[in-house]
Amino acid sequence: MEYQYPIDYNWTTNETVDVIHFFEIIEKTYEKGIDREAIMSAYRRFKEIVPSKAEEKKLCNEFEEISGYSSYHVVKKAKETDSGKIIMR
Repeated sequence: MEYQYPIDYNWTTNETVDVIHFFEIIEKTYEKGIDREAIMSAYRRFKEIVPSKAEEKKLCNEFEEISGYSSYHVVKKAKETDSGKIIMR
């Protein structure tokens, strides 16, 4: 995709890479589907970096505005599912 991911310049390089990975997982869920555990693993790491609900909402809303992909709906669906591949439409 041709857009910039929302990031915080106070994060370390590894944290930035991990947050970008989370958003890439969201993209893949919409584009071709991805295993539930991959989503949850990326989300858990994202929450280690962004523990604040307000900051999470801000970053995810920014990502949705530029990409059209909802992190909230992907994570919600993954939490409601026991296992398998998640595909968003």
